[in-house]
Amino acid sequence: MSFERLAPEQFDTIPDIAEPAENPVLVGHEEAVAHVAEAYQAGRLHHALLLSGPPGIGKATFAFHLARHLLANPDHEHAPDRFRPLEPSSSVFRQVAQGAHPGVLHLTRPVNDKTKAFKSVVTVDEIRKVNRFLAMTSHDGSYRVAIVDPADDMNTNAANALLKTLEEPPARTLFILISHTLGSLLPTIRSRCQSIKLKPLADHEVLKVLSHLDAALPDDATSQNALIGRAGGSVREALLLTQFGGLDIADAIARTVSAPEFNVTDALKVAEAMSGRDSAVQFEIFNQTALDIVAGWARSAAVEQNVDAAARFSELWQDCGRIMAEADAYNLDKKQHVNGLLRRMWLSTHS
Repeated sequence: MSFERLAPEQFDTIPDIAEPAENPVLVGHEEAVAHVAEAYQAGRLHHALLLSGPPGIGKATFAFHLARHLLANPDHEHAPDRFRPLEPSSSVFRQVAQGAHPGVLHLTRPVNDKTKAFKSVVTVDEIRKVNRFLAMTSHDGSYRVAIVDPADDMNTNAANALLKTLEEPPARTLFILISHTLGSLLPTIRSRCQSIKLKPLADHEVLKVLSHLDAALPDDATSQNALIGRAGGSVREALLLTQFGGLDIADAIARTVSAPEFNVTDALKVAEAMSGRDSAVQFEIFNQTALDIVAGWARSAAVEQNVDAAARFSELWQDCGRIMAEADAYNLDKKQHVNGLLRRMWLSTHS
């Protein structure tokens, strides 16, 4: 059965994989589901929820399931204390998935009209859509739900515009902010939201989601275990690893930086593979994997109480993040970026 895309394409869409808005299955997070469902049933649902946790663990899927729960149960006193299974063929499900339901507004990075590429931030113009959304009266008195995904990507003007709305929330309106990094949000925004921290999924939960999404998995158990281990409880990370050569990228980085001598030829091969015209996703995987490796070095050094090494690797992690941000902001040469980063990593472990 071929995959039918209902949701508009997003900046982080993975080909042939359902977007959170069109995913009828929510795996894990039972405690959080019970908390918000029972709060709604009791009439105590906070006007703004801040869902935080690592990328790819189901925060946005949780948000859309909650939105549909409110839409399906406008009378909170008679609402169930759990989310009920969703019916993908229903008109409401399809409307929400397509971004066409009047009761749900999904705000994320918009497309640049000139370049047709997605912008790197959630702009103030996106947040201003909230006012028009709230001006529309719900036809059945049910909730209106505005999802900001991810709220981390709001620029300063957008964050300030949202803050004004959060300070005077309209009745029967729920804001759901999704955050991968809480520290990137304004403290004033965090203080006006109820924080719900979602944990990475268990290994069997990741496998369950991957199976539901019909994602291609390695045939042998050893490779599957390696994939799930590196995914760290993130379905998105598992998808990137298995569909875009993430496992091979991680192995190539590890071989290069652990070699007794820095092999320029091997490093350039990795750089060329990451810098091709159709290698944007692989380039992102390389950057994230490099950061994860360095972070792992820092943690291991700290556990071993090697203070000097821990400090050195922590500084390297910060430098790598800065270099990656500059490469993205100034569209620097990807091949030089990858080669230079590999050399820095090698030097840090051979000094």
